[in-house]
Amino acid sequence: MALVFAYGSLVSRASAQRTLGARVEIAAPARLRGWRRRWSTARDNLVAEKTFAPADGGEPFRYCLGLNLEADPGAAGPNGALLRVTESQLARLDLRELRYRRAEVTGMVDAGAGVDVDGEVVAYVAKPGHHAPEPPPGSVILAAYVRAVESAFEGLGAGALELYRATTDRRPVDVVEGVLVEEAAPPGNPTHW
Repeated sequence: MALVFAYGSLVSRASAQRTLGARVEIAAPARLRGWRRRWSTARDNLVAEKTFAPADGGEPFRYCLGLNLEADPGAAGPNGALLRVTESQLARLDLRELRYRRAEVTGMVDAGAGVDVDGEVVAYVAKPGHHAPEPPPGSVILAAYVRAVESAFEGLGAGALELYRATTDRRPVDVVEGVLVEEAAPPGNPTHW
């Protein structure tokens, strides 16, 4: 078994289960010391496995931004959830998180009293080619992604959505409604954002 610190759309048990095709166990809500959550993963919307355009018509967006973790030694850390997955499920998550790489974060996880964090913990962080500390020109954030993430945190428990908002950097670009116009994503990968 492996533990994944989920901090965005993977907090949604339903989304993770669609990807894995199996029940996902949320081991515990948690925080990740020494990291911050930012809108700094960029997907080239024109060549990626899924392409979105404005819902009211027009040319596809140039880039879509997603959440990312960045090391920040002084940060109290974002909240999220620890997911308990098998090694084969972890490999499947690698396909879903294709713009991200696994980072070992064991020892930085605060899961609260009575929660045993046994074994290695990993989190997905943007690969260098997708890390965008400053948004590329023409970037947007898809509203469906924002709704999915916020709904997941709302379902995590009392105060989790408020803490998510407090520990997430301000959105650097507009949040827009989009529609999927091309798709070749691996089975189980989200296609709403």
